[in-house]
Amino acid sequence: QVQLVESGGGLVQAGGSLRLSCAASGSGRTFSVYHMGWFRQIPGKELDIVAAISWVVETTYYADSVKGRFTISRDNAKNTVYLQMNDLRPEDTAVYYCAASADLRREVVTRSSEYPDWGQGTQVTVSS
Repeated sequence: QVQLVESGGGLVQAGGSLRLSCAASGSGRTFSVYHMGWFRQIPGKELDIVAAISWVVETTYYADSVKGRFTISRDNAKNTVYLQMNDLRPEDTAVYYCAASADLRREVVTRSSEYPDWGQGTQVTVSS
């Protein structure tokens, strides 16, 4: 089990940018072995994948709705994963969660059910 704490959410106007951070702690494993993912929950809708990054070669995955606008990255020395969000739109408004998986596969993990460890979430609100 690893503890995850998100930060960086807030209110921004459409077209603006935010960078979310997720700091990991409390695990006996080296942070670099974890796949890391960002998910979001829009009120009244299901939890959706936003982006993910693998632990070996840092392969990335992006939902179609955020391709070209969001960038996921990680700094293993700081035990932190980031989500840079540019050109934000009102439909990006949601609670954003980071998640960690110690799965040994080299391909990036994208299913929420395969991420056992989750942060508390951070609210992102995009106004028109």
